[in-house]
Amino acid sequence: MRAQLLTSERPDDLFDVVRGLNVIQLDQTAYVAPNADLVAWSRLGSSYDAAELADALAMQQLLELRGFVRLPETLALFRAQMEAWPSDGESLDWQQYRADWVKSNEGCRLDILERLRQDGPLVMRELPDTCVRPWKSSGWTNNRNVSQLLEFMMQRGEVAIAGRDGRDRLWDLASRVYPDDPVVPLEKAARIRDEQRLRSMGILRAKGPACPGEPLDAGEVGERAVVDGVRGEWRIDPELLDQPFSGRTAILSPLDRLVYDRKRLAEIFDFDYQLEMYKPVAKRRWGYFALPILHNDRLVGKLDAMSDRKAGVFRVAAIHEDEPFSKTLTAAVHREIRDLATWLRLELVLTP
Repeated sequence: MRAQLLTSERPDDLFDVVRGLNVIQLDQTAYVAPNADLVAWSRLGSSYDAAELADALAMQQLLELRGFVRLPETLALFRAQMEAWPSDGESLDWQQYRADWVKSNEGCRLDILERLRQDGPLVMRELPDTCVRPWKSSGWTNNRNVSQLLEFMMQRGEVAIAGRDGRDRLWDLASRVYPDDPVVPLEKAARIRDEQRLRSMGILRAKGPACPGEPLDAGEVGERAVVDGVRGEWRIDPELLDQPFSGRTAILSPLDRLVYDRKRLAEIFDFDYQLEMYKPVAKRRWGYFALPILHNDRLVGKLDAMSDRKAGVFRVAAIHEDEPFSKTLTAAVHREIRDLATWLRLELVLTP
């Protein structure tokens, strides 16, 4: 809870939140509110204005990389990996396939770079598709040549996201977006990123599941730890130990880093949770986009709610209690719900 800024002492501002959490995932699903805004609200409360994040990204005081909001100074930790693309070792078959595809479309890559050099930043639809070899995929990216090429060019450190035009990303030359800081060598950068991740999470597996954009493990940094009744090697940040703790009640986003790794969630917190938006209605236990409820150092329930902006209301369908709430806990949860509705500028409606 200390690592995730969920103590009774709230951070001062959005930059303190990003600095403390290391990354905030960007996701445009706004069933309640976009994830990054909901994460910031859960730490800062109703003093947070969603325009702060949009403005910080537009002014490049914060940057977007791999689907996450990051501090600009952390980009130096990725540049060596970008220069080594597609792999910092021997390339696997799928990595070599990507490199070969980019090479086949060298003309389109140069066309995009020149267009950005002259007119950037631009949204994707304003960039030329002169690919001679279409991108093949069994998924939704099939034949989406420009989007795939931009993704790989971003991984190579050639282009960067310079902000947003509504929901659309604005692309520009990386040299005009990223700070001109010295590149941190590959191995040193990887270790620093592991240290930052562990510091923001408190406890992580030494080796965890693959996660696009930002890993969910700590490698060899920190100190070894044993979690009673849980197998595997864990790592902790010892600086977070032996400090006084005063918790609070908080309503979290389903994509909050505290709860994102569902296996870790079950092992550390004994909390049963799944995001059910992709399940048929009849199979949902907690709701389309149920929000985990934290009380002190325990996850105690889920809030089934939605923002009905057309009607101007925040609808609460149910508060699911993992165990019966005390009167004190019930009052605290209802305070957070009212605060969330106020922040959303919606009228609170409790559905019977």
